[in-house]
Amino acid sequence: GDGTNRNNEGGGGVDGIIGGGYGNNNNNNNNAGKKERKKKKNNIPKKSSPSPLLPPPPSSSSALSEDFRLIGIIAGLAIYNGVILDLHFPPVVYKKLLGESIGFADLADVSPSIHRSLESILAMPEDTDFENALCLTFSVDVDHFGKSKSVDLVPNGSEIAVTAANRQLYVDLYAKWILVDSIALHFDAFARGFLAICSGPALGLFRAEELELLVVGLPHLDFKALEKAAAYEGGYHADHPTIRTFWKVLHGMQVDEKRKFLTFVTGSDRAPVRGLAALKLTVQRGEPDSDRLPSAHTCFNVLLLPDYASESKMREKMFLAIQNTQGFGLK
Repeated sequence: GDGTNRNNEGGGGVDGIIGGGYGNNNNNNNNAGKKERKKKKNNIPKKSSPSPLLPPPPSSSSALSEDFRLIGIIAGLAIYNGVILDLHFPPVVYKKLLGESIGFADLADVSPSIHRSLESILAMPEDTDFENALCLTFSVDVDHFGKSKSVDLVPNGSEIAVTAANRQLYVDLYAKWILVDSIALHFDAFARGFLAICSGPALGLFRAEELELLVVGLPHLDFKALEKAAAYEGGYHADHPTIRTFWKVLHGMQVDEKRKFLTFVTGSDRAPVRGLAALKLTVQRGEPDSDRLPSAHTCFNVLLLPDYASESKMREKMFLAIQNTQGFGLK
């Protein structure tokens, strides 16, 4: 762009864009009028929530790279073994794994507040006095082990003001810094782990959203399909009175309760790519009319269901079981 040089009194940086998320860049000339204009005209959040892309922030030690490589291996093994994981990465992670192009639009899935803030810069009128209204330069201040460190988006970026003419370049470079540069160390380690398990020509057949489904499964839950594909052991069968009561209670649950049931039995609250029928739920007969709660073998999708004598007792014990359990996953 046609950015102009800016001296130290210009107060560059991006604290108006991302606030406490990556540190602040102070205005050294204490120009109260300039700060007031910035506050009024630049309605940008002062803090941004942590990015779910691949935390933690770029100030973290490279020693964590091994942890990210192991997470990548786990995600790859989950696909290989058909296991659903509670790994809620934004879609851009899967696009990067497949080598697809990414851009400013992908930032909306990573940090909606920053995306909206940058969009507001693009939407400002051409005749806006950007230097006084925003006080931004082509640089980012990051927290580096407790100390502020300036990172230039272009050579000498801290001396180049954001203007009406170069704001598109600024937005594109800022998005690239968040999505690529700031996480390169940890994402590359994650990708190495993932591709060590899932690589080869077959991977190229998937789109990003399809790859995501293989890892985290489908959000839609068809419990009729789960019932149709279920198997029974220990004397239970599809027409057994206890089994008929079990499905009546289960179908009567709210969606969030059904998700808790899935977590209780399988360790995940989502369906595999082929739907709940692919879980092959097995309901095994437990003790006769017991005060024991149902239990489960999550590795095999097996529910151990006592032969409760009444629907009310079935409902009571089922709800107690699913409300007081937690599946495994990566948080």
